[in-house]
Amino acid sequence: MQRSGYRSYMAPQGSGPLSGIKVVELGVWIAGPAAALVLADWGADVVKVEPLDGDPNRSFKYIFGGEPDTNPVFELDNRGKRGIALDIRSEAGAAVMADLVAGADVFITNLRSAALARAGLDAATLMGRHPSLIYGHITGYGTDGPDADRAAYDLAAFWSRTGIADSLRTPDGQVPVQRGGMGDHATGMTLAGGIAAALLHRERTGEGQVVSTSLFRQGIYMMGFDLNIALDWGRVPPRVDRRVAPNPMANNYTTADDRVLWLVGIASDRHFPPLARALGHPEWLDDERFSTERARFKHRGELIGVLDGVFATMELAEVTQRFADEPDVFWAPVNSIDDVIADPQFVPSGALVAVPERERGATRPMVATPVDFETSSWSPRRVAPDVGEHSIEVLAELGYDEARIAALLADGVITQPDAR
Repeated sequence: MQRSGYRSYMAPQGSGPLSGIKVVELGVWIAGPAAALVLADWGADVVKVEPLDGDPNRSFKYIFGGEPDTNPVFELDNRGKRGIALDIRSEAGAAVMADLVAGADVFITNLRSAALARAGLDAATLMGRHPSLIYGHITGYGTDGPDADRAAYDLAAFWSRTGIADSLRTPDGQVPVQRGGMGDHATGMTLAGGIAAALLHRERTGEGQVVSTSLFRQGIYMMGFDLNIALDWGRVPPRVDRRVAPNPMANNYTTADDRVLWLVGIASDRHFPPLARALGHPEWLDDERFSTERARFKHRGELIGVLDGVFATMELAEVTQRFADEPDVFWAPVNSIDDVIADPQFVPSGALVAVPERERGATRPMVATPVDFETSSWSPRRVAPDVGEHSIEVLAELGYDEARIAALLADGVITQPDAR
């Protein structure tokens, strides 16, 4: 689908393939809310249930030193939702939660199983009451095994324990630090896909079910190449030192202006000739050290050194121009975050959405979730809710009258922004 700018924010309310699906999210931090965000972007009506003092993810604005009226990390995973602030530990709050779930198609949570059981919100209890419910659960390590109820963030269960961090050690042994939310966002996307499949199953059979995934499972799948080689062949793929990379055509190189690029010539025999031509060295094709894939592997250190020398004489702009004339040179620049935002493919790819602010007509640019639909396109509804912003609205939709809502406010069971 071709785009010339931001995804339109003027699509009708409820646009998207999940329009009409009601979701209740009891999630904290990132993974659970990320799954609910995807469903919200796809058109579902998501009600986010927070504790009275809010989802702890809201604290990221202080961690990163941002201004108090902006919170880009929280906004990313919670835009498009309505929010209710509720004390689910109280008897009255538990009753409100029960009413919310009773009207939902989907319940999403990433709380630990023991905490859910104490609140009467575990899968067995809710599925027993609502057999057509889709119960989506993200855990750290799965629902069985010795660590089934162990606390986890993606830095631990996804990045560290699955082998990702170790496999990416630098040659001097340093372990790289994961960027924020990488495992959470991948896991949230996985759960959203599972929930969509479960909704299709329910459409065909009327049956609800539990859909679960974990940060650990997500990381293991992402390390599938290495783990499957170990399982099948009994050996661990080596870490790659770029100076002696097995395929010099799949390696990184630095230009004269200190930019780094990756060649991705996985099919070496196909990609080496156009590279040699683009770099102005057709004689490499007749050099017995480099003329075949086997020879390039044998002399890989020499070829990498030769390529290092050539790239060091050219700036990235010149490399870009040379490669433009050879479409069979597959490559990409190693972009900084600023480079990504300035990349001419960034906006046309659909990676950016204009999210409506509370002020009519104003929008805020945000990163889009990564799936588009040709005939049931979606658009973001609104920025993330303030703590308890929609408490009264949501309860009124459940049939609560003004007196009952006022009593819940007075008793501290719910809150709204001007009541805090």
